Amino acid sequence: MKDIPITVKRSIELLGLALLGALFIIGQNLIMPLLMAFFISLMLLPVLRFFVKLKVPEVLAIFLPILLLFIFLGLIVWFFSAQVGSLIADFPQIEKNVGKHLNSLSQWIASEFNYSAKDQLQFVDEQSNKLLSSAGNILSGMAGSVGNILLFFGLLPIYIYLILLYKNLLLRFIFMWFEPAHHKKVEEGMRATESIIKSYLIGLLIQITYITVLLGGILFLFGIKHALLIGVIFAFLNLIPYLGALIGNVLGVVLTLASSQEVLPIFIVLGAIAVVQFLDNNILMPRIVGSKVKINALAAIVGVILAGTMGGISAMFLALPIIAVLKIVFDRSDQFKQWGVLLGDERPTQSPLRFAAFRKKRNVPDKPGVFKE
Repeated sequence: MKDIPITVKRSIELLGLALLGALFIIGQNLIMPLLMAFFISLMLLPVLRFFVKLKVPEVLAIFLPILLLFIFLGLIVWFFSAQVGSLIADFPQIEKNVGKHLNSLSQWIASEFNYSAKDQLQFVDEQSNKLLSSAGNILSGMAGSVGNILLFFGLLPIYIYLILLYKNLLLRFIFMWFEPAHHKKVEEGMRATESIIKSYLIGLLIQITYITVLLGGILFLFGIKHALLIGVIFAFLNLIPYLGALIGNVLGVVLTLASSQEVLPIFIVLGAIAVVQFLDNNILMPRIVGSKVKINALAAIVGVILAGTMGGISAMFLALPIIAVLKIVFDRSDQFKQWGVLLGDERPTQSPLRFAAFRKKRNVPDKPGVFKE
């Protein structure tokens, strides 16, 4: 392998990435439930070990954590459904509010752009006809998506159970891929993966809870209608790094516009979201999850968009844990260490163009004053 030219090595690596991407797209209906089940299994391992220590039979010890997880998810779905039901009950008032906002917007467009209300209505009718003409394709796509979602949630508990049941077999399979001399690194990487994924996923559950309580509570105190629903939606969308917060802001504004005829509540919602997001990003989440593996913002954003393109919304939620696992693997491999550097946020203190020490794969100590421009 050492005699192969460096350009050929890099070409093989890029070809491997392309093949993995193609395999992921082709088999996403199988791979996504497996990935989700793998990460959830890591989170449930402490609960499983607790039941095993209590001498609970293995099958029951595996079943109980899965049951507790789905009870918890069921409570979340029930809470969200109750909030949506409250929104539907206010539909007549929402219809009036939306009509008023649309009339105001129409008058503003007519005055600013000399675009009459009649022309606006004609434009809306044309776009509505185009939308209705493609309704068949949209509905067929939705039917396919519903089928995939049912398949996803149907396979998920089965995969979780089987991964926990055969965890020792899977570990043996992984170790057998490597020479005994490398087993220590493999064990270190697996322990680091388990620790980081557990802290990350448990941290996300805590994050959903405190964002819902904080944001919903603040909006409720200011008298914003459907405050808890806005809090829940933003909490779940915030799990998608960077992009989710933007979508959450937009949906918060839309819900506020639909529930109120005034403009002030919009600024209250945006201000509350900004405060909660600042607390989440700079104080709460770093303390809960920690910083064992740091992913740079560029890799995170590209990873989220790429995962969404290849595997849909569920892949966007899993993008950061997947990148974290890849970084753990790359950092412990001499052959792929450069990919770990690309994903991380350990920026060199000086330019590698001027200082050769920063061009090497080995870690360079960050000592202030050692290098100077």
